[in-house]
Amino acid sequence: MDNLIAVSSWSLHRTIGVSYPDSPLTGPQGESKHSESQLPLLELPKALQSHGYSAMQLCHFHLPSRDAVFASDFRSALREANVELLTVLIDEGDITDPETGTKSAEWIAGWVRTASQLGASRARVIAGKQSYSAETMDLAVIRLKEIAETAREVGVQLETENWFSLLSTPVAVNEILDRMEGELRLCADFGNWPRPEIYETLPLIMSRAETCHAKFEFLNAADLDEPHAAACLKIAIEADYKGPFVLVNGGRGDSEWKAMDIQRRRIRA
Repeated sequence: MDNLIAVSSWSLHRTIGVSYPDSPLTGPQGESKHSESQLPLLELPKALQSHGYSAMQLCHFHLPSRDAVFASDFRSALREANVELLTVLIDEGDITDPETGTKSAEWIAGWVRTASQLGASRARVIAGKQSYSAETMDLAVIRLKEIAETAREVGVQLETENWFSLLSTPVAVNEILDRMEGELRLCADFGNWPRPEIYETLPLIMSRAETCHAKFEFLNAADLDEPHAAACLKIAIEADYKGPFVLVNGGRGDSEWKAMDIQRRRIRA
C-alpha cells in the first residue's frame, strides 16, 4: 500500500509530556503534566521529520496557546520540517446535549477557526454523544451545519468520526454524511467500534472515508494484535481506500516512536 502514513499527536502523548485541557463547559484548565521528559510542540514537526514522517494530526489539548504569534511559529515549524498538518482533532463538546449543545457548537466553531490559523486543512469534530434518535440526529445536523458555516469561512474541511453514541452504527454514520450534503466528511477509525462486529460494520462506511485512524492494538511492547490489524487493513484495501493512515496508538513500551515504527512497517507490509 502506498497511502501516506501520518501521526496523531495522541500517539506521542507521553513524549509530548504535557497537555492543556479545554472544553466548552470548563474552558482552559492550564497545564497537565504526563511525563518528565517533554517535547515542546514547536519541536514536534522536526522530530516527526527525523523519524521519516511528513504529516500529522494535532489533538486540540496539545496546543499550549491559541494566540496568533504561536500559530505563526507553529506554521513556520511545520514549513521548515516539510510536515503537513492534516487535521486538528477537536476532542471535546457534545452538540447533541439538550442543555449545553449550543455552547458546545460555539466552542467547536472557535476551534475550527484555530485549526485554520494553525494551517490545518481539516478539523475533526464529535457529531454527538447522545444516543441515536430522529430528534437527536436532527439536532446534530442543525448544529453541524452551523459549524460548517465557520469551516467554509476559514477554508477548513469539516469531518467527523465513527465515535461516541450517536455514530455507533454504520446506518447513523451514513445518514449524517448524506444529510450534510458534502459539508461533513469521514475519518474512519479501526478501534472505536466493538469487536467482532466491526469487521461487518466498518466495510459499510470505509468507502466514504477520506482519512483513517489506523488504531491497532498491542499485545505487548513489540507485537501487534495481528488478526485485528490484518482484518482492518483488508477492509481498507477492499474499499479502495486511498487516504492517509494516521497512527494513533503509542504502544505499551517505553518508546512511542518504536511503537509507531512497528505500526508503520505493518501497514507498508
